[in-house]
Amino acid sequence: MHYYELDPYAEGFFADEDAEIAERVGYALKCAAPHIPISFDRNIMPTVDARAHGFGGGFSYGMGFTYSRDAFEEMIARHPEFEEKIREYDGKYNVYMAAAHDLPRLERYSVLSSAMWGGGWAGHSNPDFGRIVNLGTDGVRELIGKYEKINTEDSDWFYRGCRYTLDAIDTLGDRFRALAAEKAAECQDPADKRRYEKAAEAFSVAPRRPAPDFTAAGLVFWMIFTLDGVDSPGRFDQYMFRSWDATGSEEEKLDVLSRLWECFHDTRTWNLCISGSDETWNDKTNSLSYAILKIARERKYETPNLTMRVHRNTPEKLWDEAAETLASGIGMPAIYNDEVVCDALEKVGIPPRDSHLYCMNGCNQIDIMGKSHMGLEDGEVVFGKCLEYALYNGYNEMLERYDSIQTGEASEFADYEEMERAFMRQLEYVTYMACESADACQHTRGVWQPNPLRSCLIEGCLERGIDYRNGGPLYNHGQILAEAIADTGDSLWAIKKLVFIEKKYTMAQLLDALRANFEGYDELYYDFSHCEKFGNDEAEVDEITARIINRFFKVLKRNRTYRGGVFTGGCSPDDRAAGYGSRIAALPNGKKKGEPLIADSIAAVPGCDVRGPTSHINSVLKYDHRNCCSGFIFQMKFDKKVFCTPKGKEAFKHLAKAYFAGGGQQYTATVVSPEDLLDAKIHPERHRDLIVRVGGFSGYFVELDEGLQDNVIARTFIDMGV
Repeated sequence: MHYYELDPYAEGFFADEDAEIAERVGYALKCAAPHIPISFDRNIMPTVDARAHGFGGGFSYGMGFTYSRDAFEEMIARHPEFEEKIREYDGKYNVYMAAAHDLPRLERYSVLSSAMWGGGWAGHSNPDFGRIVNLGTDGVRELIGKYEKINTEDSDWFYRGCRYTLDAIDTLGDRFRALAAEKAAECQDPADKRRYEKAAEAFSVAPRRPAPDFTAAGLVFWMIFTLDGVDSPGRFDQYMFRSWDATGSEEEKLDVLSRLWECFHDTRTWNLCISGSDETWNDKTNSLSYAILKIARERKYETPNLTMRVHRNTPEKLWDEAAETLASGIGMPAIYNDEVVCDALEKVGIPPRDSHLYCMNGCNQIDIMGKSHMGLEDGEVVFGKCLEYALYNGYNEMLERYDSIQTGEASEFADYEEMERAFMRQLEYVTYMACESADACQHTRGVWQPNPLRSCLIEGCLERGIDYRNGGPLYNHGQILAEAIADTGDSLWAIKKLVFIEKKYTMAQLLDALRANFEGYDELYYDFSHCEKFGNDEAEVDEITARIINRFFKVLKRNRTYRGGVFTGGCSPDDRAAGYGSRIAALPNGKKKGEPLIADSIAAVPGCDVRGPTSHINSVLKYDHRNCCSGFIFQMKFDKKVFCTPKGKEAFKHLAKAYFAGGGQQYTATVVSPEDLLDAKIHPERHRDLIVRVGGFSGYFVELDEGLQDNVIARTFIDMGV
């Protein structure tokens, strides 16, 4: 046995160590393709386990070529006779990975980790899976042949890497054809036997040639989707509609969609987007869009993260179907406003013909379907921590050390303007560091971890002869997310009102109270915690809160991404909000040291909106939503008993439409019984299927940590007046 046989990827990757990395990665995938574990899962869908280290050694493929030191150690334990050679090529590969750890600027990033993060992971993406489904690998090879004649200068290695990758896809297709025929021969169940026979038939045509029907399209899509690493399907109803429309049998189409839906759930697939408009505002809803909404509410799964685009010409039927699906209690679809999102994208140079192709990936990061590498969630900035730094001159009260720049002793500030300037300086510094750290990590990935598969599926890469991770896509903007926005606005307003306008307290008194976590300062705590809050249409606090988020967006756009775009922003805490709260010291809005409860979206701190949904919406609309090119999450909680009535669903539609007409970007709803939420904390076994909206996705309530559960419970239930 040759030691390379322990890791088929390695055979290709080290075949020519003088070749460019992108070519070596493609060849590694080609060499591994005959050995990668494949199977038909419980839904009889072709699943590629390219991420499995167990079939070989330390290398794998999932959202790109990756490496595992643990897998190398396991391989050595199984085959000690090859230890010297394995450690030799482990060292060679680690030369590439070590670049990420040798950047001095990342040292500063680690110090600021309580306030932000930047880069550090591969990121989400929306490749155009329709290129394989609708063109076939031979069609993509024709594109390569066309563009390599144009890009003749030092790009032949890039195109070789892409061709090797297409060869790997064909090999996998051939293996699935053989496996399907084998399964069909031994299968006793007539329905499943027919499914295997259809799979063998499909893989005799695809993936080399276009999928002839929805069965073949679904099979090829799932094969490529799992090979890519199970990320976000994107505008599934658009690139799959040709084959959906071409399939005559309604029963067969729904069978395939049903099996895919089970696959999405089994693998925790991320974001699937439906509907939308084109650049002339024609509606793009089709019969597949409606079928997706129907199956989502019937299955009642928390995945995939279903999103829906609306605009001036969205049919009322689609609104009705969305309301019905939300009434099922799954917290989906999240609804996005084309009128705002497209305008925001056009502000950063994306023309209407492409801005209207946007979709979401991950929780809710925005991408241009099959044309960009900009939705990967490059980092986050925690506004509440920046305020803590401003109050303590760069000192981290939680970790008892200086983390950030010095912006002056807050006890000596002569007026509120000095306080706000100190906060803005901290915010700008932390934001800059998040951008710089993201760029450092993305530079390393661009150089050492190219992705020829996604390069084949994203416009611009083949056309320019440049890899997906190195600036090849048409659009390469970045997205840094904001957290604890309302907490910070509430705190700054309380300082302005109680210290500098009413002069009831001094900054020194406030700082002493904060350091004491308000212990012994009952009157001060009451006054600051009961000061006006964002979310109640209070002009003063809303103005401050809008000003700080607009400054954040402005600072972001001053920074360019390594990939060749500009940074933009949004707000999507995922499930991290409670964790951020626990790392923030006491704040002037009444938040106590380490408490997990903070604003988990662009809305008010949960429970602080007390004047009804109209006032809450008016506050949120003080932001300029056209400044953000990532998801700007606004979520409300509705009592299921009210929402699920005909009047309740109509009231929801009117509320959502009014919000969008006022300039809102995104809207989503948790529809749940208040009694169920409280009982689920005490008796989780009774509520295993209870779904709530968390940040930008839906999740099972009983699986959330306690801090997140309390966050959801604290959100105000909306009185819909019905």
